[in-house]
Amino acid sequence: MCGIVGLFLKDKSLEPRLGALLSDMLVTMTDRGPDSAGIAIYGGEAEGVAKITVQSPNPARDFPGLEAALSDASGGAARVAVKSTHAVVSLPADRLDAVRAALAEVAPDVRVMGAGTSVEIYKEVGLPKDVVARFGVAEMGGTHGIGHTRMATESAVTTLGAHPFSTGADQCLVHNGSLSNHNNLRREMMRKGMRFETQNDSEVAAAYLTAEMETGKDLGQALTGALDDLDGFFTFVVGTRSGFGVLRDPIACKPAVMAETDQYVAFGSEYRALVNLPGIETARVWEPEPATVYFWDHDKAAA
Repeated sequence: MCGIVGLFLKDKSLEPRLGALLSDMLVTMTDRGPDSAGIAIYGGEAEGVAKITVQSPNPARDFPGLEAALSDASGGAARVAVKSTHAVVSLPADRLDAVRAALAEVAPDVRVMGAGTSVEIYKEVGLPKDVVARFGVAEMGGTHGIGHTRMATESAVTTLGAHPFSTGADQCLVHNGSLSNHNNLRREMMRKGMRFETQNDSEVAAAYLTAEMETGKDLGQALTGALDDLDGFFTFVVGTRSGFGVLRDPIACKPAVMAETDQYVAFGSEYRALVNLPGIETARVWEPEPATVYFWDHDKAAA
């Protein structure tokens, strides 16, 4: 089952409303997956600054004193903003690897949800309306974002099992469907040094795209390769620092609808997720074709 949403803004005037628009879309998809939910928001970049979103099962124990504990690794520049069970650690971009390594030492129960210069990822067990409310997502601005509400069919209902999955800097994925060759792919990527936090097949799909983009491919090229290398039925919506991509498998049995205007590109598992978007009545609305990559990129548009 599961419900997916995504919103890529072309019009900068809508950026302060990104979180509110995306939250509304996600809550509308609640009955497609009521056990957990997550959302990734891209935006708020500052030159020379990176961000790590972390989650703790015991934030009252793990988050106080975290800035001080990361002082050596961050050069004394780490700043921690707590949001319920999550926290966003801001730090110098050239200290990102050092701080991630230090987190494993000073706060071993804290899990990294995502990292990069742009992305923040929030996900938890519970209904979408409760998840977006606890993190204040509706008040967040940004350039693009993706979200997922889950009905667990292949793994336990846990925070780590919720989507989005992030396996590379500023890259994350939400998925509706099931992969049949994920165990083989996981073993192959582990031999190459990739680490996995869960047994979820969607994390394997995210890691596959990360590995492909590390070879120099852009998101669109990596998604094209997925058609040959990933078996099963799937709908992917993927975000990178500047990009937004959609891909359905050749059978395309999972529902999907897209809309585009001069202001945005939007994705929903069902059309009702899109009905409150501004200008939707004049949007070009279509069902994405099977085995077809749809890809938008802010950087390429600007060029």
